[in-house]
Amino acid sequence: MTDLSQIVKAYDVRGVYPDQLDDRLAELFGAAFAEVTAADAIVVGHDMRPSSPGLTAAFARGAVSRGTDTTIIGLCSTDQLYYASGALDVPGAMFTASHNPAQYNGIKMCRAGAAPVGQDTGLADIRALVEQWLAHGTPPPAARPGTLARRDTLDDYAAYLLSLVGLSGIRPLKVVVDAGNGMGGHTVPTVLAGLPLDVVPMYFELDGTFPNHEANPLDPKNLVDLQARVLAEGADLGLAFDGDADRCFVVDERGEGVSPSAITALVAARELAKHPGATVIHNLITSWSVPEVVREHGGIPVRTRVGHSFIKQEMATTGAVFGGEHSAHYYFRDFWNADTGMLAALHVLAALGGQEGTLSALVSSYDRYAASGEINSTVDDQKARTAAVRAAYATQAGVTFDELDGLTVISADWWFNLRPSNTEPLLRLNVEARDEATMREIRDTALALIRG
Repeated sequence: MTDLSQIVKAYDVRGVYPDQLDDRLAELFGAAFAEVTAADAIVVGHDMRPSSPGLTAAFARGAVSRGTDTTIIGLCSTDQLYYASGALDVPGAMFTASHNPAQYNGIKMCRAGAAPVGQDTGLADIRALVEQWLAHGTPPPAARPGTLARRDTLDDYAAYLLSLVGLSGIRPLKVVVDAGNGMGGHTVPTVLAGLPLDVVPMYFELDGTFPNHEANPLDPKNLVDLQARVLAEGADLGLAFDGDADRCFVVDERGEGVSPSAITALVAARELAKHPGATVIHNLITSWSVPEVVREHGGIPVRTRVGHSFIKQEMATTGAVFGGEHSAHYYFRDFWNADTGMLAALHVLAALGGQEGTLSALVSSYDRYAASGEINSTVDDQKARTAAVRAAYATQAGVTFDELDGLTVISADWWFNLRPSNTEPLLRLNVEARDEATMREIRDTALALIRG
């Protein structure tokens, strides 16, 4: 029997096709999703991976067998699936493995209104049902099977995003877009059509084998082509999307990457101009500059753990207008609290096009500190190495500790966070300081302790 513990993660399902996730299993997940959500109707979409259409059709069959009306929206980005779930007010499922290599696929699920489905919000129940059916057989189909329909939501998705950001009055801009052969190649032409933009496309061909580079812009090596093209074209900026196009990375006119913390601060300032006094969520490894900018613009910053389920929960609890993460996930109240890299990109274009300066000048006020980026270390014992780091700093004057998510060590001029991976024997280190020399010193000291 398939070992579901290997593929059911904290927030989604992900595994190698067809060894770990095949059409039969997708059908069972569809039936279980329909059962757990108890929905009359659901919507299902998929990315460009070769296995995605078949898995999507199987999932839909499973849902229909339980009496649930199912709409397949076909090729879409993950945030386009969230749009469909929000606009139609039905649960949704997206077949994608995001930036994982070609042999992987997976399922991201949400309840009506794009509310997240994670271990504590239905995923554990879905897994339990699938395991039960694998062991004992599926129950007989519903007396009335659901209907199956197809619908294209791309134009509606684009129109909705453009209704949230004023772009008609911006100056002409030249923008290079690297879709990484992922779903940005599907959504960008429609969303950006008709705007005063000279769009230079890179790798817009939908190809789930990722022939040019991995569709993960969080890894600097996957930005190299975009950075070179921005310089060669004399472009105003560059945008890079991941495989399912729910994350967006930004490159300035010098070919330099703009930190997601700076983008978070920029978008927060824009949202607070529209919603004075609102709350903005940021995870605990975004820059010090984020809460500073939020306060400077009259907002209330709220710090959370890393991970979309924590951000979305905090947004729902606080009514926050916006949330941002170091990983370039950006969440909007106007988008059902869901994450959309495309909407963040539109904000950057609007901010840049609404004034005459360069992007590097525009974001300089939001990028105030020196950061290490995330550094992974393989360790034998995550808890023991974390305890060793804590012990080393326990006697230092002026140092405090925070354990909201992993271990955060805080001083007047620097901080670092050390978090264990949930899936691998790794510790993840993020360091920030008031200057580059201090950041390097703290980074190197912490790494020596971590790696023993």
